[in-house]
Amino acid sequence: MLFDQRPSSALSITPQPVRRDRTHVLSKELSRLSLAAVNIDGVLLNDTFSPMIHRFVTSRGGLYTAELERRVFSQTRLVAGRVLAEVTGSGASPSATIDSYLREREEFLKEHPVRMRDGAEELLERLRALGLPVICYGGLDITHFERHLGRVAELFDKPRYVCTNDFRPGLREIAEDIFGLAPERALFIDDVARVGEEARRLGTAFIGAPSDFPQGFQPELMREVGVRHVVTSVASIDEELIRRVDAEAAAGTLWEPAPGGGAR
Repeated sequence: MLFDQRPSSALSITPQPVRRDRTHVLSKELSRLSLAAVNIDGVLLNDTFSPMIHRFVTSRGGLYTAELERRVFSQTRLVAGRVLAEVTGSGASPSATIDSYLREREEFLKEHPVRMRDGAEELLERLRALGLPVICYGGLDITHFERHLGRVAELFDKPRYVCTNDFRPGLREIAEDIFGLAPERALFIDDVARVGEEARRLGTAFIGAPSDFPQGFQPELMREVGVRHVVTSVASIDEELIRRVDAEAAAGTLWEPAPGGGAR
């Protein structure tokens, strides 16, 4: 959801061959989609960012608003640090602000540990069963992926995980630069409306899976940008929904024409 804990290396652009491993295909393949990219934090793993950002901001007298989420979520470290320093009135540099945030997050995680979300493994298996190569992406470096999703690493296709801290939100880079696909051939599943907004701009298929954090604004922000499919749990992303999104991608009817839509 947010930003890397350390400077990430530049993206090595080596297009991956898009292959459909037919040993996993249990039913008729999809007609339009050729890749599934699934966000790590907030989709496959529980949301530990929204609550911590809320605590970080409000404990310093700042206001936690929809506009703050727009400006911070799925941004680089530098941008997020600048915004957090601004809304808390700390006067600290972006890097110092991020350092403070990360120290406090480590303490937060002792009480609220990272865990795999219910239904996440089944979702990955479902995507593969439909013949889709599957990739994971997020703002933290690959050690985060290895630590929390290592036991299901075989459910992802190479390079398995992409750190997008240097090129947020990263949809075009993942689809075109890494997999050699036009963005409209990919499906992205993410918990942040800004990613959905970029998906709409690129004509990319998108399913919103926003956090259930009570003080969060992502469900309504997704509706504002016209996300048609917003789910309340990853278990809701069943074969029927994936096939519906595939058909809409083929027909060019993925997005609501005006703010609206709702949860499935």
